[in-house]
Amino acid sequence: MPPAPEGVVQPVKYVAMLRGVMPTRPNMRNEKLRGVMEGLGFKDVATVIASGNIVFESGARDARKIEARIEKAWPEQLGFESTTIVRSRDQLADLVASEPFGDRSDTKQTALQITFLKETPKVHLDLPHTTQPGCTVIGMDDHAMFSVVDLTSTGTPELMRWLERTVGKQITTRTWKTVNRILSKMT
Repeated sequence: MPPAPEGVVQPVKYVAMLRGVMPTRPNMRNEKLRGVMEGLGFKDVATVIASGNIVFESGARDARKIEARIEKAWPEQLGFESTTIVRSRDQLADLVASEPFGDRSDTKQTALQITFLKETPKVHLDLPHTTQPGCTVIGMDDHAMFSVVDLTSTGTPELMRWLERTVGKQITTRTWKTVNRILSKMT
């Protein structure tokens, strides 16, 4: 993106990641989500797969205020509540560049997952931390937890239940592939 002329605020590219979006529910379909975001005045609104990932631009710089504004709109306009976590393109790019999974990759047997956190976790884990057989948290910072799930021994729902008990429900989880797709859409 070229620099903005002097005195003009350059918009920031963000992604809003919603928790618990089920595209089978009519009010959670991409076109409805985009409509709400456009109605809130966000620009260049697009969705990435049908699981609550909305890319948009805003001149606002306070992601927490953006999150609160979006979260307030869901029940008012579409009749559902959803934890919404907003990250800038730069934050997502830095996360991907940090290679949190090292040389691991997604396979038919293994899923790499990032759980985005609204609040800094109050829990300390010795890492790697096995949550149950087949689910291991390999990394964590103030904004995310990085997990590897062995799909041959357990499923993602077990990890989700453990995460909720451990860090609360103000979270949303995405696969590593989805995070990379979101970043690609933001570029």
